[in-house]
Amino acid sequence: MSQHPLTKEICEIAHYLYSKGLAPGKSGNISVRFQDTVAITPSGVSLGLLKENEIVLTDMDGQLVAGGDNPSSELQLHLEVYKNKEETAGIVHTHSSYATGFAMSGEKIERLEGFGERSKPFLKMVDYKPPGTMELAKLVGEGLKYEDVVILENHGVVATGEDLNEAALLAEFVEETAKTQFVARVLSKIEFLG
Repeated sequence: MSQHPLTKEICEIAHYLYSKGLAPGKSGNISVRFQDTVAITPSGVSLGLLKENEIVLTDMDGQLVAGGDNPSSELQLHLEVYKNKEETAGIVHTHSSYATGFAMSGEKIERLEGFGERSKPFLKMVDYKPPGTMELAKLVGEGLKYEDVVILENHGVVATGEDLNEAALLAEFVEETAKTQFVARVLSKIEFLG
């Protein structure tokens, strides 16, 4: 595949997410939309080891344009978000430890001060549907119409942004929020001696 200007950015963000523990092993996927083309990470490749020539380009219907022939199994999820939220140009799907722990336990992650509307005290959680399915893609697309991030029940996090960097930083902030909430809950249950 000839190098697209955004493939370097995708690799840099992928390596960053991996280094921060937001996408361990071969988990997670990211994409960027430019005009009517989507650049997305391939299926089965660690974000920490991703190379520019492995990035897959598709059109908005999911038809391959260039790159490898194995786009992320969550391609439809990314496409649904782009179709439902015009201003989105970058999407990050992570499986970070704390946020995913909350997602698996069914516990909601509280919005920290300055993070979204206070009338909505918790981050939106999307009901569980099997990964890679159109059912999940539709739910996430709908869930992100008026949100920048959703928690996937029993699964992980999907964050969006007007560019990929914004989406990545939001995913990182969600993980830090979950970690802070977890620590606060643990400490509130500890009785200190002395």
